[in-house]
Amino acid sequence: MTMYVYELDRVEHLRDWLALRNDVFQPVDNGLGNGSWEAIAHGEVAHFDPQLRPLVSPKSMFFSEQESLFVFDSETFATTKPKHGSQVLFGVKACDLVAISYQDKHFQQDPYYQARRQKTLLVGIDCSAPCENGFCRSVNAGPQVNENIADLILTPMPTIGGDMQGWWLICSSNNGRAAVSGMDLRPADSSWKSWREMNRRHSEAGFKSDTHIINGIQRINARAVPDEHWQQFAHQCISCSGCSQICPTCSCYTTRDLQEDDKYRRQRVWDSCQLEGFQKEASGANPSAEAGRRMYRFWYHKFSEDIALKMGRFGCTGCGRCETVCPGSVGVHSIMEKISNA
Repeated sequence: MTMYVYELDRVEHLRDWLALRNDVFQPVDNGLGNGSWEAIAHGEVAHFDPQLRPLVSPKSMFFSEQESLFVFDSETFATTKPKHGSQVLFGVKACDLVAISYQDKHFQQDPYYQARRQKTLLVGIDCSAPCENGFCRSVNAGPQVNENIADLILTPMPTIGGDMQGWWLICSSNNGRAAVSGMDLRPADSSWKSWREMNRRHSEAGFKSDTHIINGIQRINARAVPDEHWQQFAHQCISCSGCSQICPTCSCYTTRDLQEDDKYRRQRVWDSCQLEGFQKEASGANPSAEAGRRMYRFWYHKFSEDIALKMGRFGCTGCGRCETVCPGSVGVHSIMEKISNA
């Protein structure tokens, strides 16, 4: 489709407009240098920090951490597909948008995921600097938002004298253009493309060396990391599952049945392939009983060419969150450096 680009003085004006008809969620600082996705009502005065990326990805907005699938009353089964109103995720970074598109493909036939996803407008934002531990550039997931994975894109205008001059608003989908129809917006002049390209180059220049990432990916795909090394790496893992819980592309889950008086409810809840019982069968057989095998499986799924061939890209979007939360120092940078030197 033809992209329409406008000038925007303050992003809060756009957010408030979208909040007229939708539930709007944006990253909000918790005062500790981190943030979470919080609802912002129409008319609410709330600061928007373009640099803030919450430690928790927006994954749970679509793939719920815990949800009911159906109820059985001893005679009939009744599905409990969520009833969901329209919502906006405002200020989503490129890495998280890529992760959402990855999950869209994985859950394309899942009615529970799609009930939320189809009601969601995605407002992306171009990064002006790398995130902590981020390496999105190395895995083709940022720092600039791809027009195919967002409905609206915010890209910063140049800063003069330390003050930001405003934003360009790119309508990259029909839904995005419809969402801003009626707003008093000024069409952008043709300079926006060159300035956006300069912002991309400036952001990419701030990334640290990714040699260990590239070397690690090559060694994983060459099956060049011995099993004893994976077992050694796994000794540092305490099976907290923090990496998979925080990862925006992880989609492992299990189910459980709960009795409620004379009814039974089946729930789907997040699980992790890093936990010993994840693959355990009813017979007692467990193909990933050894911690080293679980460690290998996790990183193979993130960086293997086999997964990329099936899903269209690697399972890692370079957000670096696992490095931030891992207490055993086997997050992505730590593990890829170990693999590179193994």
